[in-house]
Amino acid sequence: MSSSPITLEELSKHATKESCWIVVHGKTYDVTDFLDEHPGGSKIILRYAGKDATEAYSEVHPPNIVTEHLTPAQQLGPITLPASTSSSSLAAAPAPPAELSPEQLDRLVLLSRRPPIDNILSLHDFEAVATEMLSRSAYAYYASAADDEITMRENHLAYARVFFRPRILIDVSTVDFSTTILGQPSSLPIYITATALGKLGHPDGELNLTRGAGKHGVIQMIPTLASCSFDEMIDAALEGQTQFLQLYVNKDREKTKSIVQHAEKRGIKGLFITVDAPQLGRREKDMRQKFDDTTDGSAVQTKGGDKVEKNQGAARAISSFIDPGLSWKDLDFFKSITNMPIVLKGVQCWEDAVLAAEAGVAGVVLSNHGGRQLDGSRSGLEVLVEVVRELKARKLFPNPKFEIYIDGGVRRATDVIKAVALGATAVGIGRPFIYAYSSYGQEGVEHACQILKDEFTMNMRLIGARTIKEIVPAMVDASALSHHSASVPSDRLFEANYASLEPTRLRAKL
Repeated sequence: MSSSPITLEELSKHATKESCWIVVHGKTYDVTDFLDEHPGGSKIILRYAGKDATEAYSEVHPPNIVTEHLTPAQQLGPITLPASTSSSSLAAAPAPPAELSPEQLDRLVLLSRRPPIDNILSLHDFEAVATEMLSRSAYAYYASAADDEITMRENHLAYARVFFRPRILIDVSTVDFSTTILGQPSSLPIYITATALGKLGHPDGELNLTRGAGKHGVIQMIPTLASCSFDEMIDAALEGQTQFLQLYVNKDREKTKSIVQHAEKRGIKGLFITVDAPQLGRREKDMRQKFDDTTDGSAVQTKGGDKVEKNQGAARAISSFIDPGLSWKDLDFFKSITNMPIVLKGVQCWEDAVLAAEAGVAGVVLSNHGGRQLDGSRSGLEVLVEVVRELKARKLFPNPKFEIYIDGGVRRATDVIKAVALGATAVGIGRPFIYAYSSYGQEGVEHACQILKDEFTMNMRLIGARTIKEIVPAMVDASALSHHSASVPSDRLFEANYASLEPTRLRAKL
């Protein structure tokens, strides 16, 4: 590390691919040799070559990741402003600004306009508020799905094609909806599934989920692409709180091994390997934000000889490290490096669920990635019916050593109850919790959990089930589930929140 501070003039001289320095939190880093290793590719870093990258870095990265990936020699030291601008180094803790930026003012205005959290009656309400609270690019990233977004909508609408067959005259004075997931206690048959880039929605990012889930006894699945660091989320958990890890498999297996074994040492109770993303899907809402961003493709990229792809969006920009060569033979590798139960996340047909059960993994998540991968994929709920049928035919289910989960589209406790009745152990919920903390922070996460608990109490009484074990297949009619043209009442709340895709248009007249 340099013994003397770096000047702005010196920083500006290193603004090419051949010599690339950036500033993060007041410290200067030589990232020249790291450009090609960066999971999001070199183009993103080169936008900030010779500049302060703190704001962009903080939106999507844990605070300590830059030092973890660079050698001491690459960590050049603090940077100083000219004396006429500031008498102190940027490395010092910044003082509160005398005036708020326009963005901060806008945020304060939005916060003042939020309805009281007691007015939030359902998970749909969180999305309605978050739509107004989030920046355009953040909402586009969270809400986007693949291509025409048919699968994303189908994930939710599939639940409307399953109807209840409630039992009556059951003493439901007391109901208990607690369960176990991979042998770990859970207050509800749900878990918070992994979602990336939490700080796009709130400064505390995924820590809102950790803290809120801990208070309600709900399991959080930690994402590979979180904005907060893995250890931050572990350290923020309550004593005894259960957390799982979602893993995108790196092409470099040694890096993957290091991540997995570190997670196990820190107490992670389950490894969920994402298997439906050899390449991330085309999410046009997200991609269009980059297309409209006129700051991309600056002279810095031209100097470095690396043209920026304006249409890649946040999702594609952070995912180039994912291994498209992942295959069934890699399961032996994972079994050799960890004792954690392994679950395959992203199974979409009964044939692969059977292979997974026969391979000895602990379970599968029937998931299409929230509709963000292959548009036209079926809902996890629909796949669940055939998976249970075929596993039973082969005497592979029920099986205490193999559990089935689904995710995608859940907005009500009734959705979860339908899935449980059809054979799921638990259901993953993603976007609604993002919208909850984007709108109200940790309080939003806690309120979302309480809404689900209240809905469970009411609906278990109404169907005549006192425990999760009493929610059985006979309590639902799923005969229309695979009839995609079946006439069902429209879901007005869901449709009101859905933001339609927009085509590209002619530019305004000059």
